[in-house]
Amino acid sequence: MSKHSANKTLSSRVEQLWYSSNKAYWLLMPLAWLYGVITALRRFLFRIGLKRQHKLPRPVIVVGNISVGGTGKTPFTLLLCQLLRQQGWQPGIVSRGYGAKIERPTLVTAASRAQDIGDEPLLLAQRSGCPVVVCPDRVAAAQFLLANTASDIIISDDGLQHYALARDVEIVLIDGKRGLGNGQLLPAGPLRERPWRLLQADLVLANTQAHNLADGIMRLGVETARPLVGQATLSHSPVTLVAGIGNPQRFVDTATQAGFIITATRFFADHHKFTPEDFSEISGPVLMTEKDAVKCRDFARPDWFSLAVAAQLDQPSLTKLTTLITELRSRYGT
Repeated sequence: MSKHSANKTLSSRVEQLWYSSNKAYWLLMPLAWLYGVITALRRFLFRIGLKRQHKLPRPVIVVGNISVGGTGKTPFTLLLCQLLRQQGWQPGIVSRGYGAKIERPTLVTAASRAQDIGDEPLLLAQRSGCPVVVCPDRVAAAQFLLANTASDIIISDDGLQHYALARDVEIVLIDGKRGLGNGQLLPAGPLRERPWRLLQADLVLANTQAHNLADGIMRLGVETARPLVGQATLSHSPVTLVAGIGNPQRFVDTATQAGFIITATRFFADHHKFTPEDFSEISGPVLMTEKDAVKCRDFARPDWFSLAVAAQLDQPSLTKLTTLITELRSRYGT
């Protein structure tokens, strides 16, 4: 078995444990308790000032989650950029650049490669048209963004647990279908923080369907299937789904609802670094997520397509989000 296959198998087994009634997670509870102590101590040190929280001169909106895996942060961030622009803001985005070796703040450009700056930051830059800066140090990234772009409001992508960066608004997304799994902290469960953390957020959205811990619902509407290269079009024909995301079942549901007939699936670990060899036994047409497509364009074939989606909020959630943005305008006097 290859290293990739072994890692994928282990990841799948752990995820099955998190989202099932299997009590074997108790074997990992000592590590989860240790994780809980460490994260609680870290939050306490920030609260009493022994670890410094940096307040920037411009507003900061954090978009994140309390569980690992995909919850729809990227499409929501794109929607948030649109709403901010409608209210006269010039948003900029800071992101960690997961999987890339980044030592200093780096501005994402049209020539950037996913392997150098991360797949999600590249997708956000391409789709939003907003400046995006990547760096594991969110404070340094935000300071660089303000100093080198016209941005007057900062969106911290997947930044809920990065407490060094002070924030004005916290928006948390959860998976409406899978919920919070077994409700345990890592590695016994999928949680980075306990469910009580949701009570501190300004807005909690459940992706796909309602959840009792969420204020409202975010749904993903399908836009179109776009070719990775060339100008080909893809009708609702049989396709092979390829994905390296946190929750591939959501991609299956989205493609099915869009009318595609799925003949085969090839799923990889989240943030998988695709190579041509990954497709050696896959015949087209291939349909993948936009996040995966940005990593495959250098070796893509004419019958490879990405499925674009757009976030849509229910009216109460949209009203609350709009109010939060409006309050930032009055608070900062601009």
